[in-house]
Amino acid sequence: MKQTFGMSRNGNLAEAARALIKPQFIMLMSNQKQFEQHVQELEKLFPGVPSIGCIGMSYDTRVVEDGVGLIAFSEGVNATANVLEQVSVMPIKYISRLEEDIRKVSASRENTVCIDFCSGNDACVLTTINMALNHRGISLVGGTGDAGKVSANGQIYEDAVAYALISNLNGRVKTYKENIYHQMGNYRFIASQTDRARYVIGALNGKPAKTVYQSILHVTDEQILTQTFKNPFGKLNGDDVCIISIKEVDGNSLACFRQVNDSDVLILLELGDYKEITRQTIQQICQDFPKRSAVFSVNCLFRYKLFSEHGYMQDYLHDMSALGSHAGFVGYGEHYNNRFVNQSMTCVVFE
Repeated sequence: MKQTFGMSRNGNLAEAARALIKPQFIMLMSNQKQFEQHVQELEKLFPGVPSIGCIGMSYDTRVVEDGVGLIAFSEGVNATANVLEQVSVMPIKYISRLEEDIRKVSASRENTVCIDFCSGNDACVLTTINMALNHRGISLVGGTGDAGKVSANGQIYEDAVAYALISNLNGRVKTYKENIYHQMGNYRFIASQTDRARYVIGALNGKPAKTVYQSILHVTDEQILTQTFKNPFGKLNGDDVCIISIKEVDGNSLACFRQVNDSDVLILLELGDYKEITRQTIQQICQDFPKRSAVFSVNCLFRYKLFSEHGYMQDYLHDMSALGSHAGFVGYGEHYNNRFVNQSMTCVVFE
């Protein structure tokens, strides 16, 4: 298969589309002002080609912050795109669409991946999608776009998840998740006074959550929102740790980007040597796939901000380009199989 990236920093879709030759599947990453226009234009340019889209930044060796980016797969893929609606209420209502699409592409564990763009309620969405994917062993990579909108096959949806199933006709696929954080000290917290709907942590070990975070890291209210780049929380999930980013201060509570429940066990994380961790990720992928046709990744907005502040973002994209064709988008939350994670990178590698 072949992956192609087209872009226009001034939002000219026709300019971005010039790079695409006989695409068999397209992903659109647009800006909020032009999203609806771009969805319509893309469908006119490539009628009937399966596509999904969202509002967000994109990249290959360059970052497109406020224009438009297109990622296309061609030359040996079988793809279909669709949508599950009412994700805040009952996404299971539409699961038959996904099950039919799995049959349509003859999806298999070895050569098929699901890529999704979500408008919100990610944890529920992933649980629903995983019901159809899990027993077939099909992996998923995706993320959350901005402004609560996604697109599929030329139509715009709110309160929905757009997804695509892509089968690589010429080799395997495999998904990866990169975590650049590790546990800080021996801190362990039991969460309480949580608000599941608003993703709020009221207390940690019986004390106000904000006070606990500040007393350990010695930061002001204003510094908490940038300190989370270096010190997010982590939720234990078997042998894995789900990263939980702080969104805002809510009185003496902390509002986060993913749900925390009463009695959840949390730890405090600290930033590791992200350059070395990136090198290890690249090394592992090369070991697993000596020959690679494409890598599609989703990087968290907070990783983008962290890397940019440290002057590493351009070097990061250069390092990842050693894998060959690497492109992706910047999400507001990352999806990895049935997990909704923060401050991570997830990706799918095509042989």
